[in-house]
Amino acid sequence: MSKVSYYTAEGLKKLRDELNQLRDVERPKASEAIAEARDKGDLSENAEYDAAKEAQGLLEMKISKMEGIVANARVIDESQLDTSKALVHSFVKIKNQTNGAEMNYKLVAQSEADLKSGKISVDSPIGKGLLGKKVGDTAEIQVPNGTITFDILEIWRE
Repeated sequence: MSKVSYYTAEGLKKLRDELNQLRDVERPKASEAIAEARDKGDLSENAEYDAAKEAQGLLEMKISKMEGIVANARVIDESQLDTSKALVHSFVKIKNQTNGAEMNYKLVAQSEADLKSGKISVDSPIGKGLLGKKVGDTAEIQVPNGTITFDILEIWRE
């Protein structure tokens, strides 16, 4: 059973563009590299040919994986989401109970995650710990170096 992932329209377009780049540009390049290596003679002793075939195999595997992701992708209408609790595409303001630091995050699908821009994956420990929480709730989240406790201060949509 394939896993359904939720994306913004922009995130899904980016994913489709990357898939098209792999299919339309990278795949022909890989075929050319194999043809060039094949033209260089004896295939049994041709490391360039072996490397080109391996690169093509990895590319095809990546394309196949991305096709599966795109096939199971769903676009979320953010205007229809419940703002009373943290869901995919929610913005969440949290406060670390240990050091008092406040942070804003947007909960997104794993392929859209970008910590520098404040987007964390719902598959990450913190993302999983925040899902379903409401303003005023406390989230105890197990991370690799222990447990972190966050207070949920705000939840909103843009």
